[in-house]
Amino acid sequence: MIHLRLAPATARRFHRRALLLDTPAPTVAAALDHHGYIQIDPLNVCGRMHDLILRNRVAGYREGDLLNHLHSPARPGFEHYLPHAGILVAFPAAAWPYLSPLLASRRLRPGPAYRRPLSPKHEALAQHILAELAARGPLTSDDIEHEGRSVTGWGSPGRLVKNLLEVLFVHGRVLITARKNFRRVYDLPARVLPATLLHAPPKTPAEIARWTALLRLRQRRLCPLKRGELAHVADLVQPVSIDGIKTPPLYVLRSDLLLFSEIETPPASPFEIGNRKSKIENPPPALLAPLDPLIYDRRLTSALWNFDYTWEVYTPAPKRRRGYYALPVLAGTEIVGHVDPKADRPRKKLRVVSRSIKRGHRVAPAVAALASWLGLRP
Repeated sequence: MIHLRLAPATARRFHRRALLLDTPAPTVAAALDHHGYIQIDPLNVCGRMHDLILRNRVAGYREGDLLNHLHSPARPGFEHYLPHAGILVAFPAAAWPYLSPLLASRRLRPGPAYRRPLSPKHEALAQHILAELAARGPLTSDDIEHEGRSVTGWGSPGRLVKNLLEVLFVHGRVLITARKNFRRVYDLPARVLPATLLHAPPKTPAEIARWTALLRLRQRRLCPLKRGELAHVADLVQPVSIDGIKTPPLYVLRSDLLLFSEIETPPASPFEIGNRKSKIENPPPALLAPLDPLIYDRRLTSALWNFDYTWEVYTPAPKRRRGYYALPVLAGTEIVGHVDPKADRPRKKLRVVSRSIKRGHRVAPAVAALASWLGLRP
């Protein structure tokens, strides 16, 4: 394949535009279809991760809109783990036939953590849990009485019922049907997803491999691919190289190539896109989520955006460089610093714990916009 050569500024403009940061999607459904999935996280320091990701990508987005969308009566999506990773995400409903064969296989073959068959003793309790759901409807783990204790996947002690519900979820035998104060409410799959979806023919291994590789591209829009992944999507991608920047081979979706006409004047050659002036004005600074798709790949963030960023929520306090929940600040084609905000809900105020911004850039409007979105005072 011939590589498309990009100037760094062009690559940055493409990256933010392909990730819906210039023109937000009209609906949650459109953003979810565009990205393939949205990562879900329970921490609520200044808004939850998934909400912070989508507030920059969906017009008029409000806190909770993603989960309200997933768990609405039409069931346009569902929560589950990203294939081969312990990352909980929101999927569009169309992902189910690709995911279900993987979930079913976990019940049969030994694997790490919860990806293994249940022992006879635990299977007996699992049958009791399933019977309770069938008879009583949606339940949280606290709604099912049992004295047993066990060790969770994180290595901490917990209730056996809660642990087994997680195993049943990983195996696809129960699904999350709602949230109560963000706690999971489980139900049987037949009452969570439409019958047409549950009974859709499962995809073949080759189809699943292609879909999984495509997920990475849909999520990040500019990213490296492993050799095995590339083999499954070679007809869908365009390799790119960025002048003066050393990275692993990078790829974009061919369907995204039209975006270059929106950010550039026509190039002299289709494989020489230089550092020409953008046709679009730089939008106002934006606060990115700590796991935003634009910065998720730390190596690419460092090489392309010249920004060394680590989400420090699990870093011991003395070793943090930016703060517990620092939000990078995106200003045009630069990441110009960070703001570490904390929502003080009782006082209805967004408190800024720390900030560091390059000279010449104003972040106060972005902080005020976040506070307003949270219903707080800046």
